[in-house]
Amino acid sequence: MRCYIQWIGSNLGAGQIKSIGSYLFPLTNWIILPIRRLIPSLGRFDTASFLAAYVLVLGKTIILSWILGLSPLSLFALIFTSIELLDLTISGLIGLVFASVILSWISAGSQIQYLISLLVEPLLNPIRRVIPRLGALDLSPLILLLILQLLQIVLSNLK
Repeated sequence: MRCYIQWIGSNLGAGQIKSIGSYLFPLTNWIILPIRRLIPSLGRFDTASFLAAYVLVLGKTIILSWILGLSPLSLFALIFTSIELLDLTISGLIGLVFASVILSWISAGSQIQYLISLLVEPLLNPIRRVIPRLGALDLSPLILLLILQLLQIVLSNLK
């Protein structure tokens, strides 16, 4: 989430009371700040957040490989970890799109709806440029969900 927040260029209210940034950043500082001292960000890409997420997923992969009796440290584990991290990211984006759509129906204008729309709009805007709105009907979340689902299908076949 931190890597994505930096990528879209928003701090989501870091330092403000009752914002996602005021909860997310302190929760993840324990792992990200030491890595950030060693590895700086590359422009908008937060390498420390990405590396922290990769190491955590790699740890999960190693533990599962060990339980299954497979060689825990191999090229397979590194590739599988990359695919698993990408799949996890896509699953999170799918959840955000669903939350955005549901909140636009039931609590339009709320603070949480604004926050989620900040996260989802950068993904929806390119689709909206290609596919125009049909009156009050916006099909861009549906198309984004289809694209994300197709990516998950491809990733599950790679696994």
